[in-house]
Amino acid sequence: MNLNQNHFELLGLPARFAVDAAALEARYRELQREVHPDRFAAAPEIERRASMQLRGVDPEIKTNTAMPPEFLMEQMSWRERIEAGSEDPETLLRLRAGLREESRKIYEKLRGQLDESSDDEAASRSTRMLMFYEKLDDEIDDKLAELET
Repeated sequence: MNLNQNHFELLGLPARFAVDAAALEARYRELQREVHPDRFAAAPEIERRASMQLRGVDPEIKTNTAMPPEFLMEQMSWRERIEAGSEDPETLLRLRAGLREESRKIYEKLRGQLDESSDDEAASRSTRMLMFYEKLDDEIDDKLAELET
C-alpha cells in the first residue's frame, strides 16, 4: 500500500465525484482485509493525506463562509419556515423533502463542476452551500425529535 497515492489511486477508482459505490465498497473491504486497524501505525499519515486536496485546491470549508446574498436570504427564509412549522410534523416533513430536493440539485451541479468542467472554485462554493443545507436538515430532524418526546 502506497500512502503517497491520493484516495482515488489508493482505491483504484477514477478521480470523479460520481463514484461507483459497488466498486468503492469492494475495494474498501479488500483493503480492510489487508490492513487490520488495530495494527495500523500510519494513521497520522492517512489523516494528513485526507486533509490534502486532490487537485491542490483548498475549499476553505472551515474559514470561508462567504456566500451570494441571494443564497443567504434563501437560508433565512428556510429558517423562518422551519420555525413557523416547528409544532407541526407534517409541515416539517414537507420542508425536509423540499430541502433534500434542493440538496440533490446542488449535488448534481457539484458533480458537473468536479467531473465535467473541473471548476474547483465553483465546486468549493457548492460544497459550502451543501453544508448550509445539511445544517438546516439537522435542525428539522431536531425539531421532529422534540415533537416525538
